[in-house]
Amino acid sequence: MSPLYTRAVIALGSNLGERSDTLSAAVADLVDPPEVRLLAISPIVQTKAVGGPPGQPDFLNMVIAVETSLPPRALLEHCHAVEQKHLRVREVRWGPRTLDVDIITYGDVVSSDPELTLPHPRAAERAFVLYPWSLIDSAAELNGERVGDLAAKAADFGDLATFDGFQSTAGADIAATGRSGVSGAAERP
Repeated sequence: MSPLYTRAVIALGSNLGERSDTLSAAVADLVDPPEVRLLAISPIVQTKAVGGPPGQPDFLNMVIAVETSLPPRALLEHCHAVEQKHLRVREVRWGPRTLDVDIITYGDVVSSDPELTLPHPRAAERAFVLYPWSLIDSAAELNGERVGDLAAKAADFGDLATFDGFQSTAGADIAATGRSGVSGAAERP
C-alpha cells in the first residue's frame, strides 16, 4: 500500500429489491473513483434483520477491503452517494433498505464523532460483518480481538447462511458448511 493510501474495511447490506445485483453494482460504484482501490471482497452471506421493525426480508451482507486516499469524512460522503445512487431511503432506523454501506475501520483511526464513529460502534457485535471480514482477512482484529473470534460470540451468528445466488431467503446454515473461515470456538458471529 502506498503511503498516501489508507486501508479501510467497508460493510454492505441489502434487503430490498435485487439484493445480490445491488451489492455487486455498489462494490463497482465504491471503487470506481481512482481514490478508492479494491483489495479484497468477501463472499455474500444471508442473515435475518438485526434490530429494526419485525418482519423485514432477509439481508444479503458482504465486506470489502479497500485502500483509499480519501480522508475519512470524504469516504463517508462517497459511501452515502453510492447509497443514494441505489435509492437508499432513511425513514425508519434499521428498517428495510436497498443498500446500507458502513465504514467499519479506516486505518488505525479512532473517532467518537457521532456522524462517523470509528471503528464502527456495533461492528464487534455483528456476525454479518465479522464473519465475511474474517473470510478475507483471517488475521484481522477489532478492539484487540480477532474478528473471527468476535464473530463466533455474536448473537446473530446462528442466523448466518451461505448465499450462492440461487437460494431464496432460506440459505444453507453456516454451521452445516463447516464455518471454515471463522477462527475460534463457537463460530457464531
